[in-house]
Amino acid sequence: MTNNINQNSWKETLIPIDSSIQQAIHSLEISGMQIVLVVSNNNELIGTLTDGDIRRAFLKGAKLDDPIDRVINRTPLVTPPEVGRNLILKVMQANKIFQIPVVDHNGKVLDLYVWDLVNSTEPLENIMVIMAGGRGTRLAPHTENCPKPMLEVGGKPMLEHIIERAKESGFRKFIISLHYLGHMIENYFKDGDKWGVNIEYLKEASPLGTAGCLSIMQVWPNHPFVVTNGDVLTDISYRDILEFHKTHQASATMAVRQHELQNQFGVVKIKGIEIEGFEEKPTYVSHINAGIYVINPDVLSMLDKERYCDMPTLFSQARSLGKRTIVYPMHEPWLDVGRPADLQIANDAI
Repeated sequence: MTNNINQNSWKETLIPIDSSIQQAIHSLEISGMQIVLVVSNNNELIGTLTDGDIRRAFLKGAKLDDPIDRVINRTPLVTPPEVGRNLILKVMQANKIFQIPVVDHNGKVLDLYVWDLVNSTEPLENIMVIMAGGRGTRLAPHTENCPKPMLEVGGKPMLEHIIERAKESGFRKFIISLHYLGHMIENYFKDGDKWGVNIEYLKEASPLGTAGCLSIMQVWPNHPFVVTNGDVLTDISYRDILEFHKTHQASATMAVRQHELQNQFGVVKIKGIEIEGFEEKPTYVSHINAGIYVINPDVLSMLDKERYCDMPTLFSQARSLGKRTIVYPMHEPWLDVGRPADLQIANDAI
């Protein structure tokens, strides 16, 4: 357990009560501690806001510009500075929490204890499957002689970014599905030894979809496994979505992002020919598939071997059989690199 690399970096989690959800998300991204501490002008702790609190708020319809005052936890678990770290660790384990603010007898924030991703340096037994077989036709001409996941962002292939990000979360076992120009991927990564991981390959004779390629796995995993598209770049913690899946005892979990679409016209609400009201350029909020999933091994029994199937279809089949299918609302930076403009955005960001 550590208070992070820079002993004062916890101060980046402090935000005032009049902040918006968007500002809170920015603070979460800057600090990397998955919590913000909401304080008064005198640095007194008013409440906390975590990744999970924001995800639940989004599911209830909250928007980015809403004030955090409505969604913060005003009764967080805190500790005085004299409590020893061994006891703090036991409290975290017992309450299944990753952060505990340290406050004095006046309620002023002195520090923040952080158990970094529950010992995330410990390797996970869980497998990550990366879908890397698509042709990437929308990215032509970039993909005429290069598979889409091998297109470089910041000087290295997108697929390499995904593997390195997952390794930070503890993943060491990878399976990469191949089809279009798959030999280029296999020649580059080989068995993964260069990255300190183990990589195996699924070779599709024809495109099988985002779920269908799982049907040709020779041996089913023993634990829930993560599946991600090979063209999705994100700051998500793959360990977090895995833990979320297990905590909620789901059979299949899909990461989703909130998407806002603003109508460019004023909307007239009517009933018959009567005007009931007006709404000026309303914003419609929905959730989109982020291309990252967690699947229980038994769900694989729903797939027909070497038959095309996409993930939404697999989720629908699981749900129809009474299995629990849930969403993981994510707010972390995310980009589906599907067009040349997206590739430029990714390079600019990194």
